Amino acid sequence: MRPAVAVFTDTYLPTVNGVTYTIETWRDRWRARGGRMDVVYPKSGHVPGDREFPVFSLPFPFYDGFRIAGPLVPDTVRDVDLVHSHTPFGIGLGGYRLARRSEKPFVASFHTPTSEYANYLSDGLATVVSRAADRYENAYLGRADHVITPSPSARDRLLDRGVDTPVTVVSNGIDTDRFRPTDGPAFRERYDLSGTLVGYTGRHGFEKRLSDVITACEGLDVTVVFGGDGPARADLEAQAAESDVDVRFLGFLDREELPAFYTALDVFAHPSPVETEGLVALEAAACGTPVVAVDAGGLADTVRDGETGVHYPPGDIGAFRAAIGRALDDRSSLHETCLARRDAMSVEHAVDTLEAVYDGILDGANT
Repeated sequence: MRPAVAVFTDTYLPTVNGVTYTIETWRDRWRARGGRMDVVYPKSGHVPGDREFPVFSLPFPFYDGFRIAGPLVPDTVRDVDLVHSHTPFGIGLGGYRLARRSEKPFVASFHTPTSEYANYLSDGLATVVSRAADRYENAYLGRADHVITPSPSARDRLLDRGVDTPVTVVSNGIDTDRFRPTDGPAFRERYDLSGTLVGYTGRHGFEKRLSDVITACEGLDVTVVFGGDGPARADLEAQAAESDVDVRFLGFLDREELPAFYTALDVFAHPSPVETEGLVALEAAACGTPVVAVDAGGLADTVRDGETGVHYPPGDIGAFRAAIGRALDDRSSLHETCLARRDAMSVEHAVDTLEAVYDGILDGANT
């Protein structure tokens, strides 16, 4: 019988991001295997479903869409076998509190470095907050019985920072039943897109360096297509207005549209150096679209140079432009190798690994 797990997270629906998506897909697969996975999250506009437990929260003033809450623990989740926190803040601390008071194993996921949120503060304050955030996160992860990271580079980052808790790499994984090649031409027609398309979808955050996509495409006969939204969008639109590059902003795309979006693209561009994995890169590759990605952070692992895409050195716009050209030239062969790696990208594969981690922790706790 699979263990009952309580998941604690400071970000959840209706906010759409990698953490939310991972929790939702892992929970669904865990339940499909006959297990129980409760979710404790900040109360917002999401109507709770089965075994979802919202707690009182307030908007976070510096980061749109993020909410803050205290370390609250609903009585309905106290009987679980294991606690898994996906974020280190108020609700994540609630998970830690439950685990220690009930003497249950405590697992912590490292999705996004806490210090990245400091980028939304003034420069002087950002430096102070970033350093404090790393120290806090180290202390938080150091109290876990086990830490899960989505990529080898994320694991190495923690080890370099001195975190000595056991760490296992568990890819977030994607739903390969959903993310597969589909009707790209219909998507192009619906949004009046034509020619060679280089695109990105996801949250438009300043730390993701999406402006580099526009700059790198200068001089190329391509159209840049952005899906999604976020705090950097206004700056991107202003840059596009001054650029010779044809840039289209589609706004937030329904998740059901994403496979067609990826399929419609000739290349997916991902310049973000701060990813711990980069789920959208996996989604694009699963749809057969090669990814041009910065050779940094999680994307150094997620994108396989010459197989699922092309890497370029951080900050080198000329190399970024050349990598896009190479991916376009080699698109046919890259498309085939992307499809050949679909099984390794699947969430089922990820949950197999997650289950092995849970079982090992519980076996150790019971000996």
